[in-house]
Amino acid sequence: MNLRALTAQIISSVLERGESLATALPAAQLTLENPKDKALLQELSYGIMRHLTQLEYFVNKLMDKPLKGKQKIVHYLLVVGAYQLLYTRIPAHAALAETVEACIDLNRPKFKGLLNGVLRNLQRQHPQLVEKMSTKAPITYCHPSWFIKRISQAYPKSWMQILEANNQRSPMWLRNNASQQTREQYLEHLADLEIEATAGNSDDNSILLAAPIGVNKLPDFDSGACSVQDAAAQKAAELLGAQAGELILDACAAPGGKTCHILELAQDIEVIALDCDQNRLERVQENLDRIGLSAQLICGDGGDPDSWWTSERKFDRILLDAPCSATGVIRRHPDIKWLRRESDIDQLVDLQQQILHACWKLLKPGGTLVYATCSVLPHENTIQIAKFLSEQTDATLVPLHDNDTVEQPGWQLLPGENSSDGFYYAKLIKA
Repeated sequence: MNLRALTAQIISSVLERGESLATALPAAQLTLENPKDKALLQELSYGIMRHLTQLEYFVNKLMDKPLKGKQKIVHYLLVVGAYQLLYTRIPAHAALAETVEACIDLNRPKFKGLLNGVLRNLQRQHPQLVEKMSTKAPITYCHPSWFIKRISQAYPKSWMQILEANNQRSPMWLRNNASQQTREQYLEHLADLEIEATAGNSDDNSILLAAPIGVNKLPDFDSGACSVQDAAAQKAAELLGAQAGELILDACAAPGGKTCHILELAQDIEVIALDCDQNRLERVQENLDRIGLSAQLICGDGGDPDSWWTSERKFDRILLDAPCSATGVIRRHPDIKWLRRESDIDQLVDLQQQILHACWKLLKPGGTLVYATCSVLPHENTIQIAKFLSEQTDATLVPLHDNDTVEQPGWQLLPGENSSDGFYYAKLIKA
């Protein structure tokens, strides 16, 4: 199938059927043989998700009436064409020709003239359209209005920077495996292969690549010398601080990056990796196998430990990477902007509470629990932990910075800070 037609189908799957790009894109890429075509399909799909509201604004302004129903796929094809003209280096004549021809593969040949006319008008009128573009925040910042409202209330001084960071391409971070070599040694291996990279924070194992590359090009990746993991996500295992001889629970463990990091940082520990999805647990096992690590994998509900943990043993440390809105990693998964609904947040908050209280019962007196989300919404983070501390008298907050208080607990990392994703951490000790 024509690559532009494939892209239109992917966008339709996300926006009309609620399918994630992580599912829709790989399935479509399987129909392509050329690696360059697969890469272009990804570029178009992710780019359109980042700039969707502006692209649709331009297209709709050039139409007499919107395309609906069975013809909505043609609307998405117009969006595909608009993205190529405005955001890629694809020659305009090639972008136009391929997009118009895609009508045939989508069984909409009679719309070829419409596609050609609208996209050529976009070429000619784009400067004027930009001048007259609506100043409404959802169009200006390419985010849904409910999210903009929540972010502007939570971060009145920095909400615009957060939205702008969300629309940027995500960098590629590596986690050096400290059990195999030092970070400096791995940086030397990268330099030997002329892969430009810099060290992250001075006290961790993060490495930032100057440009994303395939993992097959990373030295000794297959033997576990490094892993792909954002710098913010790498804080989880570091804050947990597992020690030799301890029993560790990694709740909601899939896909296993944090599980592996815990094992890389500590010797002679026993790790239980829990997840409610058996298919996702297979990803955890694949990551463990690649690095040469071992953990006990359990498929179970973190909110119902009686159904999967029958031992009387309590855990020394628990990492709860809770299910969340993922609003801190939008730049990495731009479809989140359009898949997430405001009504999802209260449901997620309730689920987080349930799992948090359940995991707390599994923790030893004197034990440590690290609560983590990849969200920037206070209801999932500071408000969630403040409520827990008010209800759980045996819970003590471990400050992670000077402003980490019981009233405003935890450490909120915002998207784009030090080139990392948005993440939240709170560290608690059981009395």
